Amino acid sequence: MPAVFYRGRFIIAVICALLLLLLSCKKLALINADQSTLEKYFAQEVLNRTFVVDFASDSSVDITSRYTGFDFVLTKTTSYYDGNMTGTKNGVTYSGTWVSNSDYSKLVINLNNPSIPAEFVFLNREWKFTKKDAPVLKLAPWGSTDPKVLHMRRL
Repeated sequence: MPAVFYRGRFIIAVICALLLLLLSCKKLALINADQSTLEKYFAQEVLNRTFVVDFASDSSVDITSRYTGFDFVLTKTTSYYDGNMTGTKNGVTYSGTWVSNSDYSKLVINLNNPSIPAEFVFLNREWKFTKKDAPVLKLAPWGSTDPKVLHMRRL
């Protein structure tokens, strides 16, 4: 009788291990599917769309007016994780690049051509998304508690 009991426990343990393995494979599939969902969202809601600065604050000082009249566009080049970026005002276009990480929690802005206007010093940095609820993207400095805030609204 004890031998049957021990064999039964072994079989139950093997079945539990197989179930755990199968469930973890499903989670992996969901993670991969989620990544393509993130790419689709970013492509549909952010890339090649025009944004304006809805709110900008540097150390609790509202600097939104510096960006009045500017239109910003992040364009897709060869990947969903980097590309060209432009800022245009009164027919003058400033160009540069943007880069994101694989889960789109980070956005690096670098507008630098033909030269960096003073108002772009605030924009040119590593940002983290605090909210990606299109049409408004809310950003704060990446890896810092610096009291800077940037909200960009899609037109």
